[in-house]
Amino acid sequence: MVRGAVAFLAALALLGLTLLPQASASASTPASTPASTPAAAAAAKPAKPTVKLSASQAGKGGSVTVKGAGWRPDALLMMLVCGQSAPGKGVVGGTNSCANSDGRAVTTDDDGAFSKKLPVAEPPEPCPCVVHVATVTGEKQQVDAVLKVAGHPVKPLPAQANGGRLSVLTDTALEGSSGVLTWFGAPPQRTLEFTVGNVGSVPVKDPVFQVGTSHGVFAPQWEEQQWRGTIAPGEKARIKLPVELSAGAHGDYLVSLKFGGKVLAEQPWGVGRPWGVTLFWLLLCVVVPAAVFRIGMAVVDRLRPNRRGASRSGAGRRRGARVAELARRMPRLRLPQGAVDADRKGRASHAARTSGRYPKGAPGAGDPGGTGDPTVTAPAPGPSTGALPWFTPDTDPGAPAGRLSAPSDDSPTKGTT
Repeated sequence: MVRGAVAFLAALALLGLTLLPQASASASTPASTPASTPAAAAAAKPAKPTVKLSASQAGKGGSVTVKGAGWRPDALLMMLVCGQSAPGKGVVGGTNSCANSDGRAVTTDDDGAFSKKLPVAEPPEPCPCVVHVATVTGEKQQVDAVLKVAGHPVKPLPAQANGGRLSVLTDTALEGSSGVLTWFGAPPQRTLEFTVGNVGSVPVKDPVFQVGTSHGVFAPQWEEQQWRGTIAPGEKARIKLPVELSAGAHGDYLVSLKFGGKVLAEQPWGVGRPWGVTLFWLLLCVVVPAAVFRIGMAVVDRLRPNRRGASRSGAGRRRGARVAELARRMPRLRLPQGAVDADRKGRASHAARTSGRYPKGAPGAGDPGGTGDPTVTAPAPGPSTGALPWFTPDTDPGAPAGRLSAPSDDSPTKGTT
């Protein structure tokens, strides 16, 4: 029994020694965890973009150095001097209230920081003014820094209903269609329709929305659209706002809706290419040269009708004179003597048959011309004039035709070699 009790006590001692280090480690862990949690949370939370100016006031023609940090690495930013603006409220009127022609673009480094000089220009709207820095591509980020433009007028910001908050309750839709004029380059137009509800505690009267259109990776160009009416707390309303693109626009666009500096909805818009413009230029390149050619030919024909006729008549006369001269110069063709004798014999036999066929005194008897005068006799066959064979008189249908060429026996040249 004593030995069993000693063994049991030894086992308890060993178990206690084993669990003591684990208990001390678990006791020290909660103390170190709260100390490391804030640092890890700070490292995990991304820093917000910030903008600082080298001077809070500057006049027209001067410049300020804009420094930023906490932006996305290698991000393209646009810096503008805008009027009618205040940090936290955004730029009233969008970029239409900014000096866009004097803006500057800058790209952040690998740490998301930048530094660049910005010329100070008077914006089209009165102050309060800010230096508006916003991303051009990628995720939308913007920061405003207060800047006093010396000599520029100052007016209070437009009154806006504070406390009223609008929320989009339904999906946005672009209603409308393109007409024939749009096919020829007219500005595409649509109507942005959506339903909003007032989730605030005060009514919203005549809310001013900002409708922006963007193409590709560029930031949207905002335009103010005011809706006439009052939305009481807890109520909703159907809003319709016109949207219009520039002439000849085509491709994939994105329509964005903003209210109170917050983007409420986005709607894609695919715009077809205006093929009518392409067809017009093709026809212009074909029709205009053809019309000019036809007009030129008509003018030439109008100015030179007599010259062309005179040239044609003169050419005909010259051609006739050349033919006559050529005929005179050509030697007269003569038949061989044998052919001439054969032709003479044929003529004599034809005359004899003709005189025996008709009675004396009848037309045709001794009258080759058929005049009926018996005194007129057929001309005696004389020497041939050497006419060509195809010009000899035709014989009667039943009479044998004379030989046109002498036979080999009658040839005068036979045996005279």
